[in-house]
Amino acid sequence: MQRKKTKPVQVGPVLIGGGASIVVQSMTNTDTRDVTKTLTQIRALATAGCEVVRLAVLDEDSAGALKEIATASPLPVIADIHFDYRLALRAVEQGIHGLRLNPGNIGARWKVQEVVRAVKEQRIPIRIGVNAGSLDKELLEKYGGPTAEGMVESALGHIRLLEDEGYDKIKVSLKASSVPLMLEAYRKMAEVTDYPLHLGVTEAGTVRSGMVKSAIGIGALLSEGIGDTIRVSLTGDPVREIPIALEILRVLGLRQQDVDLISCPTCGRTQVDLAILAEKIDERLLQLPPLDKPLKVAVMGCAVNGPGEAREADFGIAGGKGMGILFRKGEIVAKLPEDELLPALLHEIEEYVRVHGKVN
Repeated sequence: MQRKKTKPVQVGPVLIGGGASIVVQSMTNTDTRDVTKTLTQIRALATAGCEVVRLAVLDEDSAGALKEIATASPLPVIADIHFDYRLALRAVEQGIHGLRLNPGNIGARWKVQEVVRAVKEQRIPIRIGVNAGSLDKELLEKYGGPTAEGMVESALGHIRLLEDEGYDKIKVSLKASSVPLMLEAYRKMAEVTDYPLHLGVTEAGTVRSGMVKSAIGIGALLSEGIGDTIRVSLTGDPVREIPIALEILRVLGLRQQDVDLISCPTCGRTQVDLAILAEKIDERLLQLPPLDKPLKVAVMGCAVNGPGEAREADFGIAGGKGMGILFRKGEIVAKLPEDELLPALLHEIEEYVRVHGKVN
């Protein structure tokens, strides 16, 4: 797909925009003042595949913890600031790699100038984050509620405040909990700016609803070439966001698909507990290290489609009545009782990882 060309922005060692790979982000939900818990969660996010992390900075104590966090973090750290320019200045002093801040919300122009002076000196980018749920009253009155036009106008207003100070290391997000509204806002914004766009459906919900909303909203825009960085927002543990974000990118061909699991939906012909088998294999595949050769695994319920799908896979299984067949490159290598199918397939996976796992 043809991606929209945007300006490059550097967040620590991570390049966003300018044709770089789509970057996966998340946000900690720990108390930022608790350095140990926050770093533990950041490390878990990094292990899952997250590439940039954002932290809420609510007060001076939170800002004071940023230096230790940013120094020890395996990921670039973005400080999320609302309203208080002094917290932004303090965060910059502490060595963070980016700010999430709306300049129109921090007061007088001299406050904006102080923040811009600080980020210029440290070469730190700012993400302007417009949210449909918190548009200015004037824009809500002008457009009769939260609209895509109002969101774009808000974003452009914040951008102008920074551009007037000679600053253009900017990223933009226009999030909404409504997928159609979010789609319309990003499409309109992509028409009028070449700043990199951070995609997300805000307040998307639990894993079930949030996964669907994010896949549709983020996936639709990425398929149109819009977007440079993404976050799948879910209620609860942010680590759960990362596999979903990576899967969206892989399905669209925007990330190398190291692992591909094919499993049938099951029907009346299925005579093994395929759902349990598929879930356990999927859990293991999510834990695999990077591979130097893509892996394709088939978990099929019967002999109707099983052999054909397994022929396209590195290895797989096809169920029967209380038993199953283990395939390798389309060739039957074993007929096994149902309770031996999982161990046999896991053994094939471990052997593949031993040969094709990348050495760090």
